[in-house]
Amino acid sequence: MSLTTRLLGLAFASADALVEIDAKGVVSFAIGVGADAGQDAGKVWTGKPFANLFYEGGAALAAVRSAASGERTASLPVLINGQTGRARQAAIRAFVLPQLAPSVSCAITYDGAAFDLADMEIAPLLDADAFMIDAARVMESDSAVSLAFLDVKGLGDLSGDESERMNRRIGVTLQSTSVEGSSPAQLTQERFAVLRAAEDRRDIAAEIVEAARAEGLSLAAESFEAPVPAGSDRLCILRAMRFAIEGCLKDGGLENPQLAFSDSLDRTLREAETFRNVVKSREFQVHYQPIVQLSSRAVHHFEALARFKVGDTPAGPIRMAEELALIESFDLAVAEKVLRRMRQPGGGLLKIAINVSGSSLGDDAYVENLLRMTAGKAEDRKRLIVEVTETSALADIEASDRRLAALRKAGIKVCIDDFGAGAAAFDYLRKLSVDAVKIDGGIIKDIGDDERSATLVRSIVDLCQSMKLETIAEMIETDPVADALKGFGVDYGQGWLFGKAEAEPRTQLTSPSVARRRGAVEAWG
Repeated sequence: MSLTTRLLGLAFASADALVEIDAKGVVSFAIGVGADAGQDAGKVWTGKPFANLFYEGGAALAAVRSAASGERTASLPVLINGQTGRARQAAIRAFVLPQLAPSVSCAITYDGAAFDLADMEIAPLLDADAFMIDAARVMESDSAVSLAFLDVKGLGDLSGDESERMNRRIGVTLQSTSVEGSSPAQLTQERFAVLRAAEDRRDIAAEIVEAARAEGLSLAAESFEAPVPAGSDRLCILRAMRFAIEGCLKDGGLENPQLAFSDSLDRTLREAETFRNVVKSREFQVHYQPIVQLSSRAVHHFEALARFKVGDTPAGPIRMAEELALIESFDLAVAEKVLRRMRQPGGGLLKIAINVSGSSLGDDAYVENLLRMTAGKAEDRKRLIVEVTETSALADIEASDRRLAALRKAGIKVCIDDFGAGAAAFDYLRKLSVDAVKIDGGIIKDIGDDERSATLVRSIVDLCQSMKLETIAEMIETDPVADALKGFGVDYGQGWLFGKAEAEPRTQLTSPSVARRRGAVEAWG
């Protein structure tokens, strides 16, 4: 095709520059002004991948590929790469001249002069937690997306000024390729993540290498893509993404992140479906560990503990259930099994504590269902204790307190579990209306050797006594520890000294250390 025809195309487009993109996405011809004033577009752009001309390269390439013969696409705002850290705002419109097909022509119209990239206001890169919150908005749509990891090797070796300039470059590049509603994240010093449109074929690693060259730096970069599976349960997929990201960063996934992420995500979704089926079919067991009154060593009540496959600790499945918003149905399934056991012949004196995750108290459903399960059974409610765990923090403590108050009003006791293990413990004690506090076993087991732990336990007991709250100590394994706790004023004790969790609640303990009133069951509070 003649230059005259091309110039006619340029005039037709009323543009500052015109480029032709071949079927491989490479600029085969360019004419007009480049991003910097006086720059010859033909010299600086010809032979380069079209997407690499832009900070918005993925969107730009998608726009030109959408052009139909004889039509122009809608105007798309872009940010063009300039030289040595400069950029220029512009708009592009693509069109196909029949004589040039399958090549696509693209008209570029500038909006303002070139400026230093350092003068742009760029939102800071997110951390992993904020990234997933941001991604939640994206996951509400049905758009096909993929998670891209970008590794920039050598970034950690740069000086402070060099690092700042490169991080700015990386931030602009990743933001430009993010799907709408999402922002990129920095997971480690040299690893970044971004949610992109699944059809986006922009080479972000090549762009970063070019950006480093423009800064006079030599860096290597690699990008890895992992598709996010489509599905109706977008919330579960989103939470599984978070779970999988954490896993691939912790469990040796750094060398091959896209495989680590994909494998972890697939495994998490499979395990989530298995967990759903286990809960639905009630194919898990509940074991009962005795909790004794320390003054008499007589059984006071039991804690209901879920058991899955033989040898498996419940901590992993329960944490996954909390992450994937599956825990509420599980907490209710445990309560259902416990209530059924309490109502069996001979179970009339059993008092049993059930755990409830902070996640389950995020709305009214758990409390409403538990009250419905015990409706008309006032005696059941009096023999039931709800232990609020801190494995998943309460999102709204005031609202959770209102829900727990409804349980207490109905006659169900409430206990704060694992007190002292997390930062939220004292906030829970201050804001939640409860009947008892269970002191975390990590503190209890050290009181014989660590005076600071002993002092902390005494302080907790004194505080609880001043608030008229009963205290329970867990992980008691020796008589000296049990005797010390009794001396501190702790009311109840739990641990292997008194008995392990068993399939049936045993009110008559066989341990030699359990003395005086063997088999008695005390009244609660």
